[in-house]
Amino acid sequence: MNSKQLMAELKNGRRVYGTLIVSTSPRWPQEVSKLDMDFVFLDSEHMALDRNMLSWMCQTYKALDLAPIVRIPSPDPYHASMALDGGASGIIAPYIETAEQVKALRAAVKLRPLKGQIARQRAERQGQPSDPAELDLNEYIQEYNESNLLIVNIESVPALQALDDILAVDQLDAVLIGPHDLSCSLGVPEQYRHPIFVEAVETIIRKARAAGVAAGIHYFFGIDQEIEWAKAGLNLLIHASDLTAFMARMSDEIAEIKLALGDPTREMQNRINI
Repeated sequence: MNSKQLMAELKNGRRVYGTLIVSTSPRWPQEVSKLDMDFVFLDSEHMALDRNMLSWMCQTYKALDLAPIVRIPSPDPYHASMALDGGASGIIAPYIETAEQVKALRAAVKLRPLKGQIARQRAERQGQPSDPAELDLNEYIQEYNESNLLIVNIESVPALQALDDILAVDQLDAVLIGPHDLSCSLGVPEQYRHPIFVEAVETIIRKARAAGVAAGIHYFFGIDQEIEWAKAGLNLLIHASDLTAFMARMSDEIAEIKLALGDPTREMQNRINI
């Protein structure tokens, strides 16, 4: 699915599917493209990706018709611009807690190539023209950015408290729940079936969809929950990652072989939280 198609699906409230890609192997994109997915999630917040590698990954997945969505290292408009310059179909801004942060990011994602004071001014007035002289510029900007996705992470109690204001920002395409950080902020770390966590997720989904904004989650703690939340309106599904899939499959198969041969096994100790 290309960027425009992904944007259209989200705007129409349809579900789209992707996964987090950790591997930078040049053999990986071709194999990933065989999966029944619409996009890939590339994470430059938690992964050590330099700008060249990130751009190569974006351009390669885009050429294979998998829209690359990049989580930037921090909610910095310049990081958003760099990701888009490198070929990203959209950006995910981590740990957003205010509408002002979203407006600043909107200037970088939706008002390109404007920068500085003029971009900030237009972002504050929702990008609407102030005089007829700007009509040509408005048309140019709309075409220039028509497939750039703006997605923000909701992963803290302050973000939940500011959710209505965040969702009211024009041109916000989706909110993405960060389950690990959110569970910690709620005081129930990694307790993904705790009523407090589940209620928070359901609230985000309900409010986002009511506001005409897509709702998503990056999740690998229970397919049953993903399905349940999708039925409730979740429509941006980032399921697990290549790394977690490898760990789970390899752990199960090695354990099966060892048990069949009577060799001792050990449980996988390390948790992966991204």
